[in-house]
Amino acid sequence: MRILITGVCGFVGSTLARGFRESSADWEVVGLDNFVRAGSETNRLALRQLGVKVVHGDIRSPSDLEALPQCDWILDAAANPSVLAGVDGKTSSRQLVEHNLSGTINLLELAKAWRAGVTILSTSRVYSIRELAAIPVEVRGERFIPRSDANIAGFTTAGVAESFSAAAPISLYGATKLASETLALEYGAAFDLPVFINRCGVLAGAGQFGKIDQGIFSYWIHSFARRRPLKYIGFNGTGHQVRDCLHARDLLLLLTAQIKTPGRDVPRILNVSGGVKQSASLCELNSWCEKRFGAHAVAVEKTTRPFDVPWLVLDSTIASSAWHWQPQTSLETIWLEIAEHAEKNPHWLDATIDA
Repeated sequence: MRILITGVCGFVGSTLARGFRESSADWEVVGLDNFVRAGSETNRLALRQLGVKVVHGDIRSPSDLEALPQCDWILDAAANPSVLAGVDGKTSSRQLVEHNLSGTINLLELAKAWRAGVTILSTSRVYSIRELAAIPVEVRGERFIPRSDANIAGFTTAGVAESFSAAAPISLYGATKLASETLALEYGAAFDLPVFINRCGVLAGAGQFGKIDQGIFSYWIHSFARRRPLKYIGFNGTGHQVRDCLHARDLLLLLTAQIKTPGRDVPRILNVSGGVKQSASLCELNSWCEKRFGAHAVAVEKTTRPFDVPWLVLDSTIASSAWHWQPQTSLETIWLEIAEHAEKNPHWLDATIDA
């Protein structure tokens, strides 16, 4: 088995590459990365030492893909994963579409030529912003919780299910990922290729290149440890907004099972997340940081941004029933791992945050 991992030197890609090399030593791993993201160079040598063939290339360039050795499976972990991408002035809307959608098209053409399976790592942000914002919530302790009278299709006490509305607007980022999902499934049906779509919640862990708009758990812990400025944005500046948290390595068991048994009669679109048990608000995270590092003031911006939602936790019931998959790493363990990494690497933010 030879696997191509795109975005291999990012946090998720490098975590999965290490995991495959350690758990499936007979599998060959080829990694592609354009090294645009600050911090990605930190993973190149370590991956090569593990036997990963790291290739400098860009999924937006078909000629870069033509030079790759033929693989049996393509795992697409390359994306601009920010809900603000294309509208925040840091990247253009065209750059976002070319990277997240045109890049996927190039990979699907490659899969067609290779007769390879495809896994798309997608996102919780494919779900409708209006419907997510309409989930009625109330304050309990330091967090929002859904009210008992919530009655929205695709939503239960376990969270947002795959049947939840994906009606626009879902952000330009969400739209590129949803379009990529649709095209991947169509290529699979048209050319008889195994395709899986894994919609992930917030991924986290040591070594993540956290930013305020992505990798929020890592960003907050590193910033708090260094006494960098932090701010509660929106929802009256309370920090009560909630997300679920999943360690990237916990994807490995599911991905391995999908690759080994691609023909199983199971749903092709799955939510994969930490779930309600591994969810937290910014306020709860900040309280944890205070206990770990001591007091640190957090600024407040009360105005809620257009893409923000108060509560977003994915329901992974289908992944559990179809694949017997469950997250393995507790929320406390993830946060401790990040905190220890922050203490050992005091300059991590400077080295991994894009200017």
